[in-house]
Amino acid sequence: MIEFQNVAVRQGGRLLFSDVNLQLHKPQKVGLTGNNGTGKSTLFATILGEHGADAGSVVMPSAWQVAHMAQEIEASERSALDYVLSGDEEWYRLNDALQDVSALGAQEIGKMHERFDEIDGYRTPSKAAQILSGLGFAEAEHTQAVKSFSGGWRMRLNLARTLIHRADVLLLDEPTNHLDLDAILWLEEWLAKFDGLVLLISHDQAFLDTVCDRILHIEMAKITSYTGNYSQFVRTRSERLAQEQQAFEKQQATRAHLEDYIRRFRAKATKAKQAQSRIKQLERMTELAPVMAQNQFSFRFYEPAYMASPLIVLDNVTIGYDKPLLSKVRLQITPDVCLGVLGANGAGKSTLIKALVGELPLIDGVRQVSETLKLGYFNQHQMDALDAAATPMILLRRLAGQTSDADLRAFLGSFDFRGDAIDSSVADFSGGEKARLTLALIVWQRPNVLVLDEPTNHLDLQMRNALMLALQNFAGAMILVSHDRDLLTSVCDRLLLVADGKAQEFVGDMSDYAEHLRQARLARQLANRQAHNASGALDNQLSNSSNQAVKEATNDKPALSKEEIRKKNAENRQKTAPLRKQIEQLEKTLETLSEKLAQIEEKLSDNALYDETNKEQLLALLDEQTALKAQNDDAEEALLMAMDELEQLEKVLAQL
Repeated sequence: MIEFQNVAVRQGGRLLFSDVNLQLHKPQKVGLTGNNGTGKSTLFATILGEHGADAGSVVMPSAWQVAHMAQEIEASERSALDYVLSGDEEWYRLNDALQDVSALGAQEIGKMHERFDEIDGYRTPSKAAQILSGLGFAEAEHTQAVKSFSGGWRMRLNLARTLIHRADVLLLDEPTNHLDLDAILWLEEWLAKFDGLVLLISHDQAFLDTVCDRILHIEMAKITSYTGNYSQFVRTRSERLAQEQQAFEKQQATRAHLEDYIRRFRAKATKAKQAQSRIKQLERMTELAPVMAQNQFSFRFYEPAYMASPLIVLDNVTIGYDKPLLSKVRLQITPDVCLGVLGANGAGKSTLIKALVGELPLIDGVRQVSETLKLGYFNQHQMDALDAAATPMILLRRLAGQTSDADLRAFLGSFDFRGDAIDSSVADFSGGEKARLTLALIVWQRPNVLVLDEPTNHLDLQMRNALMLALQNFAGAMILVSHDRDLLTSVCDRLLLVADGKAQEFVGDMSDYAEHLRQARLARQLANRQAHNASGALDNQLSNSSNQAVKEATNDKPALSKEEIRKKNAENRQKTAPLRKQIEQLEKTLETLSEKLAQIEEKLSDNALYDETNKEQLLALLDEQTALKAQNDDAEEALLMAMDELEQLEKVLAQL
C-alpha cells in the first residue's frame, strides 16, 4: 500500500494540504478531485518523489512500480508500436538483448529467456497492439512513425505507453482529454480489469463514476476521503456541508449570546465571575468557517433577440477538403433544436460543424441561413485566436459599447474573472481560462444558435456544471460536439451520428450509443480474428450463424408448444455446433502445445545444456520454445474469443 503519514506539502510557499493520513491499496481505483490549483498534480509529484513533502512522509513498498502518463512526446521516427512497447522498460531491454545473443554466454541466455517468460514477454507485443486498437489506432497505423501523428494522437500514444507498463500503481492525469467516446469506453473496461492501484485526475464525471470506488477531495488545504464513485461523493459531501452549515449557524447563535452576556455584565461586580467564564468559553470555541457557495461560476445565456425558422439549412450537401468526407447531408436547424453530434475522431464531426457555420465551402449542395441568424461558435481555434495582448476587460469592451465598467466587471465575475484576472493579459492564461473567456464573449453577444465543438476540454468540473445548467436554459438552437456523456445527456434531445461518410440521426440515447459502440468493437474484433484465422471458411459459417440468430432474435415470436421448444432447442444446438467444434479443436491444440512446451522445459532444466559446447542446441530449443509460446498465445486468444462469441450467441438464442 501507499501510506501518507502526517503529510504537508507547499508549492511556492503556499500550503496546498497538511495533516494528510491516508492508506491506498491495490486494487483501488481512486479519483482525485478539487478546484484547479489545489494541488492534485503536486500530489502525483509527491508520490513520484519529484516534489518532497514539507512534513511527514509517503511510504510505498520498494518493489512497487509506478507508471505515470507523460504530458508530452517527442516527434521521432520510431513506430507507434515500438514507442508503446518501450513503456515496459524491462521487456524492451530483454527483447533487444535477445535479438542478438552471439556475444552472450549460454547461462546468461538461459536466465534472460527465463525472465522473459516470467514477465509474459511473448504476449507483450500482442498486448500493445490491443491497447493501440482500443485507443482508436487502425492496424496500419501501428507501424507509422510517431512524428506522423497529431498532438492529440500522440497523447493517446503516451496513454498506451503508460498502460503497457507492468505497474503496481497507475497515475493518470486527464487520460480522457484526447479520446473519443469509443476509446473512453474501452479505457473504462481496461481499468476495471487492471489489478493494481489507480489514481486519476479527471473532469469527466461519467468516467469517474464508472471507474472509481473512492474519491480523494482536496479543499481548504485538506484531503478528505470518500467511499464510492463521484456521484456518491457529491451526495455525501453535500450532506456533510449541510451539517457543517447547521453547526456554523448554531455556533454563531451561541457566540452572539455569549458576546451579548459579556457586554452587558462584564462591568458588574456581581456578574464579573460569570462574564469571565463566558469569555474563556468563547476563546475555547472552535472556529467553524461558513460554507460558501462552492461553485464560483454562475452565468446564463441571454434570451435571443430575433429568431426565424429555419435558422440554418444544409440541403443534400457534400463536405470535405481535397476529397469528399461526408455526402448527402441534410440538416435543418430550427429554434427548438438541441442536437448532439456523435462519431469517432476523424469521422468528420468538426468538418460538418465548419460547413454548418460557413467556415468550410461546400463541395456540392446548398447552405441557406436566415437573415436573423446570430451565431455563437466555440472551438479550439476561437480560443487560439484571442488577442494575446488584450485583457478580458478590453476584449469585452470591444463588444460592449457604452456599457459601464461595473456591469462588465460583474459579468466577467460570473465566469470567475475577478480582481487582477480581469486586467491580466490573455497570453498569461491557462487553457481553462481561455475557454471560459471565449464562452463569456459568446454569451455577451446574445446568439440565437450555439455551435459548440468540444467546449469542455479545458474546463474543470465546476465550470462544466455551470455550463450544463446554462445550456439547459438556453432559448435558442444548439449543436454540440462533445465526448462528455453527462453534458450530451443533460442538454440534447436529438443525436446525429457521423460515420461511414454519412451524417444521420441516431435513434436512442447515450446508453444506446455506448452499446452501439461496444457491438461495433466486438464486430471489429471478430473481423480481425477471421482475417487472421486459417480456417476462414469455418469462421464465415460461425459469423453467418451468429448473424442469423441475431436477426431472428429481433423478431417477435409467439409462445411455443413443448414440441416446438424441443425442436427449437435442437436447432439452437445445431447453430452453436460450429462454435463448440472450434472450441474443442482449440482446446486440443492448446493441449498439444502444452505437451510440447513441457518437453522443451524438461530439456531446458538439464544443467549440461548451459555449457558453452551446447550453446547451439540451447539456442535451437529456445527458438522453438518462443515459436510454440507465440502459437499458444494465439490459440488462447482465439479460444477466449470463441467462448465469448458462444456465450453471446447462447444469450441471443435463449431469447427466441
